[in-house]
Amino acid sequence: MSIDSKILSTLSPWNMFLNADWVVQSTMILLMIASVTTWTILFAKSYELRKVNQHLYKSYKQLGAIQVLSDVSTKVDTHKSVISDFLYEIDTEFDQSKQLTQKLGIKERIAARLESVELFYVRHLKKGIGILATIGAISPFIGLFGTVWGIMNSFIGIAHSNTTNLSVVAPGIAEALLATALGLVAAIPAVMIYNYFTRTLNTINENLCSVSLLLQQIVSRDLDHYEQLYKDQKE
Repeated sequence: MSIDSKILSTLSPWNMFLNADWVVQSTMILLMIASVTTWTILFAKSYELRKVNQHLYKSYKQLGAIQVLSDVSTKVDTHKSVISDFLYEIDTEFDQSKQLTQKLGIKERIAARLESVELFYVRHLKKGIGILATIGAISPFIGLFGTVWGIMNSFIGIAHSNTTNLSVVAPGIAEALLATALGLVAAIPAVMIYNYFTRTLNTINENLCSVSLLLQQIVSRDLDHYEQLYKDQKE
């Protein structure tokens, strides 16, 4: 086997990992864990957000055909959905407003309650996505640290061997550069997936607002209807 063939045989990614310094190995392992975490979040969170988006779209279509609030719970699927939280807040506000002699402001209070539900729900959906931003931001620097450490060790090895022969220099530098490559492999998908989830969450937030506004319209219609009935009874 020629010298070049011997060098090439030791420059496979697995052999470079096995022959690397323990600090560089630890860096590579950390970056591989970060990469696996990124793809796990992608598959798990994509499924969750897709289900939420589909349910909100379906609920929006159903709510558009509803005239009174009492029909919402029977004509819309509220099981384990944000719609049930919206309805709970509306019912709670109605119960608390019964004690008031003046009914003015009930629409505004319901709107504020629904907005707080929206914010809490979106914040809940964001869980785990922030990790992607962290991975995307620090992975290149972790890889760069492994590269700097590996190259430093390579220069020390060159000094001790007192030679610049390719068979001595190449493996150490290649091992060091592998850390940078892994850093980019972890960072680039993390940033892309984070941006994808950010756009998806913006869409969900818009759909939530649309559903909330439809519920407020139904509530407003009910209140106006009861107010008109009260006036008719007084007359």
